[in-house]
Amino acid sequence: MKVSDILRVKGNTLYTVVPDSPLARAIDIMAEKDIGSLVVMEHGELVGMLTFREVIQCITHNGHAVGSMVVRTAMDDHPLTCTLETELDEVRRMMLERHARYMPVMDRRMLMGVISLYDVAKAVVDSQNFENRMLKAYIRDWPASGDEQPTASL
Repeated sequence: MKVSDILRVKGNTLYTVVPDSPLARAIDIMAEKDIGSLVVMEHGELVGMLTFREVIQCITHNGHAVGSMVVRTAMDDHPLTCTLETELDEVRRMMLERHARYMPVMDRRMLMGVISLYDVAKAVVDSQNFENRMLKAYIRDWPASGDEQPTASL
């Protein structure tokens, strides 16, 4: 399974913000849309990722206040990315190694979507459920005894 398969099911709604946006506004968008990340874009280019993790760390370092901070101060400016052709197993490995919960999907320099660890886990579970159903159907149709040979009638 590839990243393109996940995005096909998930859809392509994207939420972005520019690096000089007020951090408070970005937090409002994340809360309003019930999302855990925003892609940070500048001049049509991916420049970072803002997730609830970066927001919490930034606020903690700022005495528990958002104040007049901008997104640029909190964002991850070297986000992990993948392509539409990246295999799901590779995405899982990358996300686990970097403790990344969200990953922008790029096609060259164009942002195609964002996949989350939840999306990956759901795809794995759905795939396993499908395989289990197929195996159970196969087993149900298994012959009663494996060593019976058809007999010829005379």
